[in-house]
Amino acid sequence: MKKGGAGLSRRRFVQGLAAGGVLAGLGLWPKQGWALRSSGQPEVLAGTDFDLSIGEMAVDFTGKARTAVTVNGSLPAPLLRWKEGSTVNIRVRNALQRTSMHDGEASIHWHGILLPANMDGVPGLSFDGIRPGESYLYRFDVRQSGTYWYHSHSGFQEQRGLYGPLIIDPIEPEPFRFDRDYVVLLSDWTDLDPQRLFARLKKMAMYDNHYQRTAGDFVRDAKKNGLSATLADRRMWGGMRMSPSDLSDVNANTYTYLMNGTTSLGNWTGLFRSGEKVRLRFINGSSMTHFDVRIPGLKMTVVAADGQYVHPVTVDEFRIAAAETYDVIVEPSGQDAFTIFAQDLGRTGYVSGTLAVREGLRAPIPTIDPRPLLGMPDMAMGRDMSSMQGMDMGHDMSGMAGMDHGSGAMPTHPPSETDNPLVDMQAMSPAPKLDDPGIGLRDNGRKVLSYSMLRSAFDDPDGRDPGRDVELHLTGHMEKFAWSFNGQKFSDAAPLKLNYGERLRIVLVNDTMMTHPIHLHGMWSDLEDEHGNFMVRKHTIDIPPGTRRSYRVRADALGDWAYHCHLLYHMEAGMMRTVRVAE
Repeated sequence: MKKGGAGLSRRRFVQGLAAGGVLAGLGLWPKQGWALRSSGQPEVLAGTDFDLSIGEMAVDFTGKARTAVTVNGSLPAPLLRWKEGSTVNIRVRNALQRTSMHDGEASIHWHGILLPANMDGVPGLSFDGIRPGESYLYRFDVRQSGTYWYHSHSGFQEQRGLYGPLIIDPIEPEPFRFDRDYVVLLSDWTDLDPQRLFARLKKMAMYDNHYQRTAGDFVRDAKKNGLSATLADRRMWGGMRMSPSDLSDVNANTYTYLMNGTTSLGNWTGLFRSGEKVRLRFINGSSMTHFDVRIPGLKMTVVAADGQYVHPVTVDEFRIAAAETYDVIVEPSGQDAFTIFAQDLGRTGYVSGTLAVREGLRAPIPTIDPRPLLGMPDMAMGRDMSSMQGMDMGHDMSGMAGMDHGSGAMPTHPPSETDNPLVDMQAMSPAPKLDDPGIGLRDNGRKVLSYSMLRSAFDDPDGRDPGRDVELHLTGHMEKFAWSFNGQKFSDAAPLKLNYGERLRIVLVNDTMMTHPIHLHGMWSDLEDEHGNFMVRKHTIDIPPGTRRSYRVRADALGDWAYHCHLLYHMEAGMMRTVRVAE
């Protein structure tokens, strides 16, 4: 069932009215005046002492007033600016009211920041949360620099607006020059109560997938690939009770995408003078969305990933997973305006803003790219699926683990996956695929960033070989909207125990058809190449379907830490573990 463009265009028009009028009246319009080389930013709070108040206020992004969770009355939350080597004191007050939908507990997690466990902000794990009317003092030393962000770890508050940018200025001069400095914070908004959206996903996980293949698609595929191959393909997908167009659980049929807290028609604008070097700090603060970002007419030189310097690499486009950050340098010249364009992975919608020489300008907005479809190779199911005709796929695909399609030895799957009603598929030939930019980005005529292009601007900070390997499989069941590690949801899984000071290798195998950005709190994740060599230091590692990726961890932070998929509803559905670091 394909959706006509008229309804979507009408919705975007209403969004524009909301963003341009109501939001300005609510004080959510991006404010001018980041004192350090920029304009067009939200409120900036700098120094070592901060007072933050978590509350609620009315917002309107779609023509309908809704309640958002905000910090100091701002969505996004204020931009916090710290200094490496300082000690910060952040007093967070919970001004939320208890309601029938939630108990009012609040929290803030400092994403990617190294700190003591009781400062990490995960209720039930590292502290008790902040009750209504109470305050909590976060106090810790700042031991890093770069672009990060912060968000709630309580219920669905992140989806309701509790997220904000975080910039840490370095002690040493940075290895690149720039004249202006902007944050570009991408996020997704829904008018639905997030708990109701979660319940809808549990009942009908494919509710937002309006792009099922039609009879016309079958005829086209049969002409291109042959009738037998096309029938085999449809039989495969039908047997798995999955759809090759199911790229994201929630998309623009439900979401309104925001850039720095405004819609596309709100047109967030960053100013420049021709010939200047402009630093753009991209942060994906969304709950469920991978964005593909480009600026038509401009090359982007990536200089940092997840806050850490990388050897500069120049690209036309990059995919940014939920919770990742990328710093890029651009040099706009030759025209007065350039469009910053971020489309979702499923090609259902986008958000845009503008780089311009003055306010009020726009550049042409590109059309959304064609909708991609998953293939069996995307999920490491092998290229020749003809031998699977007639196989009863059902709910359990463990029988596929013994099949070889010329891709080498089959992976070993944990016993907890076998005959597990929460596991609907297993990858047969997973590979790192570090040079793959991702579905929908291959061979699109643009130079697209892949993980293989990222190299930290420093050697392996630890230097030791890992003393042991820990392999975890990302598992799920699409129809039941069940997500887990090794087929065991968070509530049923024992903590993953690390020995304080050890260097270990974590190997992640994605046995699902979804892409999962995995975040380990409190410690760095040092991504390896196919040969086990250190590549790039990150705090969030994206794991596409059918991939097997490894990274090193130095267990240098005592305590209990959250380890989870950063797609919010996947985490809430069970794809989370406790990592316990002990002497």
